[in-house]
This record gives sequence, structure tokens and C-alpha cells, in this order.
Amino acid sequence: MSATIKHIQTNNLDIPVVFEENSTLPTFNLQLVFKNAGYIQDNDKSGLANLSAKLLNEGTKALGSVKFAQKLENQAISLHASNGFETFVIELSSLKSEYKTALKLLEELLKDPNYSKQSIEKIKTTLIGGLKRKENDFDYVARNNLNRLLFQGTPLENPSSGTIESLANIELKDVKKFIEKNLILENLIVVAGGDITFEELTKNIPSVLKILPNGKKKSLTTIQANANAQVKEEIKETQQAYIYFGSPFYMDAQDENTYIAKVASFILGGSGFGSRLMEEIRVKRGLAYSAYGSVAINKSHSSFTGYLQTKLESAQEAQELVQSLIAQFVKTGVTQKELESAKKFLMGSEPLRTETLSQRLNRAFTYYYRGLEPNFAQLELEKIEKLELDELNAFIKSHDEITHLSFSIVRK
Repeated sequence: MSATIKHIQTNNLDIPVVFEENSTLPTFNLQLVFKNAGYIQDNDKSGLANLSAKLLNEGTKALGSVKFAQKLENQAISLHASNGFETFVIELSSLKSEYKTALKLLEELLKDPNYSKQSIEKIKTTLIGGLKRKENDFDYVARNNLNRLLFQGTPLENPSSGTIESLANIELKDVKKFIEKNLILENLIVVAGGDITFEELTKNIPSVLKILPNGKKKSLTTIQANANAQVKEEIKETQQAYIYFGSPFYMDAQDENTYIAKVASFILGGSGFGSRLMEEIRVKRGLAYSAYGSVAINKSHSSFTGYLQTKLESAQEAQELVQSLIAQFVKTGVTQKELESAKKFLMGSEPLRTETLSQRLNRAFTYYYRGLEPNFAQLELEKIEKLELDELNAFIKSHDEITHLSFSIVRK
């Protein structure tokens, strides 16, 4: 059985529900997904969404983190909040026999988050400590520097975890305001499934939804990657060079040609040893242990990014090679053999992407969220199967914006 889109009415709103009943295992899974509520809403307080999610993982104010965690553990219930760039998610899972207790604990958390100075300071101390350790994580440094080059002046230029300086300036009132402003019914999509009927869900979930306030729904901001090629180098005590690169990719999630972008991205840098980048950079020249590149097409933004690590003395050669490989890829396209190999892998691996309930629910949510048809995956595979070489190469040539590469390099 596949996931379907249903609705639940609450507070005069139709709340969409991505739902799949599956009795293979006696489990229950629920996600409250809030659109346009991730760190895109941090504004001038970088790390605020992440800190807010961490606070919701500190239990209720009445019980505190330890006692609330013990109540969850005693019933084998998992309750966790997290955030991405566009979304804020509260996920609940349990055995079917405990799902009513799980919903009750979720209610308690939403009614009484641990809004205390002690909890906020504890979280800030932990996060700041983690950021200090990441100062020597050169992949992290290079990736963040690339984001600053590609998305300067937008929320994407900041790391989701914030900075040491920004976290130090966030107060309890900021977290409380963020949660009240963004965790609203107008932003909500419910994702649920397991050994439970939709009738059972509609009977037991309204008490949870009624706790959430109404608010002002905002439209999602569209962000464009920077087309001005730039290079940023940072000097660190390292034994190798970390090279991250990226460029714009002009396409949105509802474009009818996303399937062609998927094939092109796979051939260029996403197929491991079969990819152009890996073949030319590692196999033929031995410049790096691995080299990857991929296109990401999100609702708010899209881009082409990649990375590799190489010897310090090979950094300049590797950077120039990446530029020439991508320019050549756009100019001459791919071969029939590369296209056939990509088709075989993408079509053959499809069953692995829908093996679990979680995978199916996440896929159904993604399609609904992006405004795509529920059977988008099947339609995409049919288009990939029929894709001709000249059509693929014409598409690649039309996206020469990926040659406008910016580089973030950490070296000695």
C-alpha cells in the first residue's frame, strides 16, 4: 500500500495528512512538519531554529529533561524535534500499543516546553562547544565558506547551527517567539503511518492539533545562487587541501525536466567510480581519493555543488581540472554508454528507495510539499527510460551556468 493525501479539520482549517496504513510491524509514526519554519526564519539570529529544536528535546518545564526522557524511555517512545532549511519537524514514534500514551506525551510537550533559563544556557553551552570543535573540521569550514560565496546576503549563507557569536546573543525570549510564530496550524503538514487506521488517527490526533495556535502564513522566499565566480582560501594547519565548489543551477522543483537534471547530475558526479569527476580526477590522475558533484533542486533554491580532497601540492591542478571538466561536460555532453549506464542504475535501484514505511512517507511528503503528482516517481522513471542522447546533451548545453564555479579551499 502506498501513502495517500488526506485531510483533518481543526480550527476551521483543512490540515493535509500524508498517510499510509501498514500492519507489517506493530508500530506508529507521526511527524508534524511545519513549512517555511526552518533556519530560513533565523533572520539576524543565526542558529535560532536549531536552538529552538534543541529546546523541544529538553522535555517539559514541569518535568525537566531527565524525568520527561525517562517517561519516554519507559514506554519505548521516541520524540524528537529537528529542523532543515525550509522545515521544522517534530517526530514521534512508538509501538502501536503505546501510541495513545505517545500522543499524550506530545501534548504535554507542546503545552509546556522547557522554557527555562537553565535549559537554554545548557543548550547554548553544548552548541558553542561543538562549534569550537568544528573549527578544526576542515570539511565543515570549506562547506560553510562555499555557502557564503554562493548565497551571500541570504539565509543560506549562514550555517544551520549558527556561529559562536550569534548563539551567544540568542535569549530565551527569542526561542519562545520563534516557536510561537512558526509552529502554527497554517504551516502544518501531518505525516503519519503504521499499524493504525486513518479513522483511529482522526479520533486521537485532534487534541494534539488544538494546542497549536493559528498564525500568519508566509510565502516561501526563492533564493538564487551567485553566478559571479569567486575563490576563497582559508589557511589552516592541515595535511591536505579541501576543495569545495559550486555554481547556480536554474531550475525549480516543478520543472518538467527535473528527470533530465537527475540523469545529468548522476553522470557528472553522483555515480561514484562511474562519474566523470571521479574517473578523471581519481582514476586517471590520482589527484584525490574521491570527487563528487551533484545538482540539488529544492523548493526555495537550486544549485550545483561538489567537493574533493587532494595533496597540498596538487590543489591548484585539481581546481583547474574541475573547471575544465565541467566546461567540457557542458560543451560536448555525454556518451550513449554513459546514458545507458545511468538509466540502468537509476531504474534498477528504484525498489531500494521504497522498502520501508519511513521511505514511502518521506517520499510522499516531498512530492506533496513540492506540488508534484503522487505517482511522480513512476512518471519520472518512464521519462528516464525514454530519454534520448541528443535530448540529454541539448539540456546539458542549455545549463552553462554550472560553469560559473566558485571555489572554497582550505589549505596549509
